[in-house]
Amino acid sequence: MRIGLLTGGGDCPGLNAAIRAVVKHGLGEYGHTVIGFRNGWKGVAEGDVQHLTRNDIRGVLDTGGTLLGTARYHPHSVEGGLEAVHTTLAAERIDALICIGGDGTLHAASKVAETGVQIAAIPKTIDNDVAGTDRSIGFDTAVHIATEAIDRIHTTAESHNRVMVVELMGREAGWIAVQAGIAGGAEVVLTPEEPFDIDEVTRRLRHRHRAHASFSIVVVAEGAVPAEGTAMEWETKYGGYGEIVSGAVSEAVATEIRRRTGFDTRVTVLGHVQRGGTPLPSDRILGSRFGVAAVDALAQGRTNVMTALRGEDVVLVPLEEVAGREKRVPSELIRVANTLA
Repeated sequence: MRIGLLTGGGDCPGLNAAIRAVVKHGLGEYGHTVIGFRNGWKGVAEGDVQHLTRNDIRGVLDTGGTLLGTARYHPHSVEGGLEAVHTTLAAERIDALICIGGDGTLHAASKVAETGVQIAAIPKTIDNDVAGTDRSIGFDTAVHIATEAIDRIHTTAESHNRVMVVELMGREAGWIAVQAGIAGGAEVVLTPEEPFDIDEVTRRLRHRHRAHASFSIVVVAEGAVPAEGTAMEWETKYGGYGEIVSGAVSEAVATEIRRRTGFDTRVTVLGHVQRGGTPLPSDRILGSRFGVAAVDALAQGRTNVMTALRGEDVVLVPLEEVAGREKRVPSELIRVANTLA
């Protein structure tokens, strides 16, 4: 079997572990040929290929990013994109595709699958918002990086008696903010799932500073928004590629805290630091398990599925059931994050 392999969307730690697993297991167990496509679905549409061998994956297990490169390109959204994908797959004699990506890339995979292409998908995203799986590749490392940053910010906040507003990634879902906020001991965590009331935020901070502390940490997911009808006016700022402008909401929150309380308030935006660097062992393991499971699925004739972690087990779920859906943080977890001030 000739298997095509791509990584799409934003990069994250653990992608190379999944690529390595697909190549090693595909070649070693089944004698498959693995053809990599550079820069995600864009590489498939343009025929940008790389024949993957054991030499290509040697020493990549602990390396961040993706050796195949990535891009935010969805062939079903581009005129002639699906036809270009089919032309390349026919030219390269590809029997099936393994697609590693987040919600956007996997939604594109479902659209390609609808045209008759055999696909096994692997979920990855630091945002952990892919539906159908308990965890996606890259999330654990991002939470670790964010938690370490909050730990470091604690000491400088306490030394200067400041409120430190820390902005973390999370456009539609606040998984990183909530878990790093709990692990790092933040006093307030603001997420896209539950619009906030700035009056309530500042009330809690004033109470804390009067009662038992001279500093506070406020964690803000980049997609957090104030509730309608509350005192803070805000409209989410978007960049040229549809991305949320980094630092915009955290600066607005900090300005309101400073104005309403008089507390010295500063902002730290981690941004793409959360995506980079060495993957934690858990992400290397998860990527490896997903890679093996995807190859096995294709060998067994199980296609148009996504690998998923359910408890301790890796299972296969129909791609059509999860594509285009997002997994939000449950209210119970957000409540825990905002109860431990």
